[in-house]
Amino acid sequence: MARRYDPGRRQRIIDAAIRVVGAKGIAGLSHRSVAAEADVPLGSTTYHFRTLDDLMVAALRQVNEGFAEVVAARGTLEDSRADLAAELAGLIGEWLAGDRTGVELEYELYLAALRRPALRPVAAEWIDSLVGPLSRRTDPVTARALVALLDGICLQVLLTDTPYDEGYAREVLGRILGGGGGRS
Repeated sequence: MARRYDPGRRQRIIDAAIRVVGAKGIAGLSHRSVAAEADVPLGSTTYHFRTLDDLMVAALRQVNEGFAEVVAARGTLEDSRADLAAELAGLIGEWLAGDRTGVELEYELYLAALRRPALRPVAAEWIDSLVGPLSRRTDPVTARALVALLDGICLQVLLTDTPYDEGYAREVLGRILGGGGGRS
């Protein structure tokens, strides 16, 4: 039997993996569960992604793009005249106000890197994608501190189910920028 040409299959598998992790968590992710969700033969998932780590890397890269799109859409991290603390607080507020399942999914995949070394370079890419633009506005050490604080604030909101407080975020970000050599 001839193989059917299906150029979108790989993408459907990645999308299905994201839906599976969103519904069942990392523990629910398997080639079988993804194949069922994507409505493809089991062999298709292993053809495109030899291991689950390969599949999780692709899924994490894709969900990271969601945050990168929020950053790019605002476009203010590059504006040296903008109040950096206010911009970062607004950016996080916009991200957290979006699809909460997507934010939770991104953090679940991001934190999976603790136990899955294959995911660590992708998690580092996410960090670097923020540190780079922030380093142009501050210095590299302050940029990393800002990213760590943003991660901490987001995790606290997600884990405690408390509403995001943009004023608080702006204040603590401003403290790092004021005390860390930043130019807000």
